[in-house]
Amino acid sequence: MRSPWWPLVAITLGNFMLLIDVTIVNTALPEVAHGLDASFTSLQWVMDIYALALAALLMTAGSAADLLGRRRLYLAGLTVFALSSLACGLAPDAGVLIAARAVQGVGAAAMFATNTPLLMATYSGRARGIAFGVWGGTSGAAVAAGPVLGGVLTEYADWRAIFLVNLPLTAVAVWITLRTVGESRGAPGARIDWPGAAAFTVCAGALTYGLMRGGEEGWADTGTVISLVASAVALVVFIAVERGARQPLLDLGLLRRPSFAVLMAAALLLQAAAFPYLTYAGLWLQSVLGLSPVRAGLAVTPMAGAALVVGAAGGRLLEKVAPGRALGGGLLLIGAGALLNAALLEPGSGWEALAPGLTTAGLGVGLAMPVLVSAALGAAPPERAGMASGAVNTFRQLGYALGIALLGTVFASRVRDVVDSSETVPANSAGRAAEAISGGHADAVIAAAPKGHGEAARTLVHESFVTGLDRICLISGITALAAGLLVLTVVRGGPTAAPPASPETKTPTEPIPA
Repeated sequence: MRSPWWPLVAITLGNFMLLIDVTIVNTALPEVAHGLDASFTSLQWVMDIYALALAALLMTAGSAADLLGRRRLYLAGLTVFALSSLACGLAPDAGVLIAARAVQGVGAAAMFATNTPLLMATYSGRARGIAFGVWGGTSGAAVAAGPVLGGVLTEYADWRAIFLVNLPLTAVAVWITLRTVGESRGAPGARIDWPGAAAFTVCAGALTYGLMRGGEEGWADTGTVISLVASAVALVVFIAVERGARQPLLDLGLLRRPSFAVLMAAALLLQAAAFPYLTYAGLWLQSVLGLSPVRAGLAVTPMAGAALVVGAAGGRLLEKVAPGRALGGGLLLIGAGALLNAALLEPGSGWEALAPGLTTAGLGVGLAMPVLVSAALGAAPPERAGMASGAVNTFRQLGYALGIALLGTVFASRVRDVVDSSETVPANSAGRAAEAISGGHADAVIAAAPKGHGEAARTLVHESFVTGLDRICLISGITALAAGLLVLTVVRGGPTAAPPASPETKTPTEPIPA
């Protein structure tokens, strides 16, 4: 294997897998719900726990890679990712699937944290630019391919195949990595901030759990209150630990820079506003409209397609635009797209009602995402470039996890409100009907309707689901618009040229996330 490009193949293959597994599950959710008799909350965790583990451990994995070796940690991540994918594919129930997805997120964090440092250590000069261009392109391809590939595997094989397909791919990545990728480490004396990592993980996990439980059991529920309080306490502990740490996970001094703090907020809000509602749109397309998994996957690709076109065509133009303008303008388009979805979706709508809004939002994603990391790097000191890159990726994934939890809570609440106010479903079974509709079992609600009330039940299903979608699209749109205005007001700076950084820490290219 003498070609110098084999290391690029190994690294981009791992990056493609970890990113595609964020969205490949979307089009399989109705089949997962039926196959494992999973509740709506379980489906939320199937989606959420992967992104949550990735977000919680990404900065820690970067520190561990500097200390233990990037190649070694990348191989460990691939191994964990493969074994957990096998567990996902063989899961006998929703609980096992959720646990396996959490472990899969741990492997993904190790892979993601080592991608760019390995490329930086392997390539230099013009070859480095080519390598990062290919790596970024495959990241965008993962976004576009996820829903469609998930639909194909689900429809023509089984939902379990979306996880089992990772096994041969990880085997290839491990084999190439062992033969072609060299080892590299960070500066001598690197240490892992274990107390900070533990506090951050508890904070993110407890907050996500509290948001989901609050929607299911109520905000006065003891478990909900304990979770949210635990999250707040963990946040205080994290701040205290980071202030006193010699090698902190996150230098809190960076957040005293207004531009950097706003960019972190933008990373979180962009991810929360642009992508989580697609999960519930996918359920609508299949469980309510009756689309096949493949057609449902194709129905949500306008966002990824528009993002790829803008990202590819506008690369050179974006180099001449101030990052705040590109990011802020992109967020405004994402907000406009979500609001279009809210305006166009009605109980009688078909899949095509999503196309204008998704295309508009995709233009915003293509405009905003390529400059997000370079803007964060430009707002941080050169010696903190690696930390800034890890922080922005962490906030992105955390935004997705929190978006799934919060929007799912709002969605389920709106569905329940519509079902409760209807005379089609008896009051004593309204809760079960709302849960079934939210969780992708709309057909069961229609089948259980009393004789002569089938059409009324079908109308209720359409109305309740679209009402929930309308509300979360509205929230997503307002969130993105507010974030865009904040960025345009606060973030300043010149064109998005890569800021100076050391070869070990610089991250010049940023993938479009799922």
